Amino acid sequence: MILPLLLLACTGKDEPVDSAAPWVFPELDAAPGLRGPGGPTVAFDSDALWQNCAGLLGGDEDVLHHNLVMPYRGHLVLPWAPEFGGGGISFFEVADPCNPVRVGNSFSRFMRETHAIGFLHLPDDDPQAGDYAAVTGNLGVQIWDITDITAAEPIAYLQLPNVFYPDSYARVVLSVFWQHPWLFVAAADNGVYVVDTSSLTEPEHVGGYSFDPVLRAGGVFALGSRLLVTSAEGNQVAVLDISYPDDPQPIPGGLFTLTDGSGTPTEAYHGNLVGHTALFARKEGGGGVIAWDISDPSNPTYLTEGFSEGGNGGYVFYDEGYAFVGDSHWGRVYDLRDPDAVVEVGTGNLPGDLDTFVPYGNVGVLSVDEDAEDETASAIVPWTTAVDDTPPALLAVDPPDGATGVATTARVGLGFNEPVEPGSAFPGSVRLYDDAGLAVPGFVSVQETIVTYAPKEPLKPGTTYTVELLQGGITDINSNALAAPFTATFTTAGAR
Repeated sequence: MILPLLLLACTGKDEPVDSAAPWVFPELDAAPGLRGPGGPTVAFDSDALWQNCAGLLGGDEDVLHHNLVMPYRGHLVLPWAPEFGGGGISFFEVADPCNPVRVGNSFSRFMRETHAIGFLHLPDDDPQAGDYAAVTGNLGVQIWDITDITAAEPIAYLQLPNVFYPDSYARVVLSVFWQHPWLFVAAADNGVYVVDTSSLTEPEHVGGYSFDPVLRAGGVFALGSRLLVTSAEGNQVAVLDISYPDDPQPIPGGLFTLTDGSGTPTEAYHGNLVGHTALFARKEGGGGVIAWDISDPSNPTYLTEGFSEGGNGGYVFYDEGYAFVGDSHWGRVYDLRDPDAVVEVGTGNLPGDLDTFVPYGNVGVLSVDEDAEDETASAIVPWTTAVDDTPPALLAVDPPDGATGVATTARVGLGFNEPVEPGSAFPGSVRLYDDAGLAVPGFVSVQETIVTYAPKEPLKPGTTYTVELLQGGITDINSNALAAPFTATFTTAGAR
């Protein structure tokens, strides 16, 4: 599809600038870019695979309760905190992954065990310009300013209703998903809370959804106007409509019971969302991963699984067709590229309660959240020999291409097949145009494999919009860039 050209007026330096001129997207080379060296650049011999080669330590206050790691602008980010509270965020250079270098470290006594972290970059012309992260807090959520990694600090701590300390499962915040200016919060038996982060220093609780009967919300994952809610140690799963983000609503048929391949209801400890595939870390009758197709949220269907005898998940992550599962006793990788023939690739080990195994290029990070030994709660382990040179692939877009009747408050969600480098996602690489070819101003936020474009103002009713990804824009942690451009269209409904 050829987009209408934007007409730009050229003015001499002494001529006044037309303040009414339409906003235009920044050029692709204006991306926030990297502040660190990026992903691992070292290849490994086959005999080095599955042998831990380095540990990660947060700092003096680190009590060795670790969960996930994620990339941000060329650094590996390690949020660390126990479930009883008090933790921090550390930044590492891992281009040479077996010799990581910690380059930033900060602490907050109000931070709680982190099962998710969302990222946001606001450009220099924004009143709140800088780099930010959203994590869980003891009694709610925190927003951190990570503009200076040597002095990262929480700038907001919002306490949420009916959250108790030091409750571990029932009335607690377990994870977050950031679609700035909306933050979705999995709040266990409280259901889902919605926080308005328009003001990063004064976020506001504005809505939510409570399940009846109770679904113990452990994970929340937003793709456009759909929110996957997974249970903490349960078998109930929901897909909510978040077209109006402060008022999530159930989708008919979108509440379902997780089952394995035999149709047996099966509990999962936690979940994840990659494209239209919901992943679950099995914790009942063994471990491993179970995958469901939720492309039709009114009719979710079983897809495939990889079983681990004696396992007990854990958390699950994904990279280019491979699922990484922390199974309490070990971490395992499963090749899901052929759903009819799932293959166990290998096993990583680290003493302690090994609940988390996160892919990071050709290495993974094993993390334990209890009973760590030798001052090591996270270890880097090579899992494949070659340095990653494969660009990210787009798996899903919401609203879907050709969709009609889309809410004017919708956000655009783009789901990739691997974690996205947040420094590559900005309004120069992810764009939204109206039917006149005019740029729609918006915020871009990134969490794991999902990029969100959130228009700053409601869209126009009855209008066709075009989503565009530029070739060479979005990258993975190794700076492998999107190989081909992408466009999709959707049409809004009348006003609500």
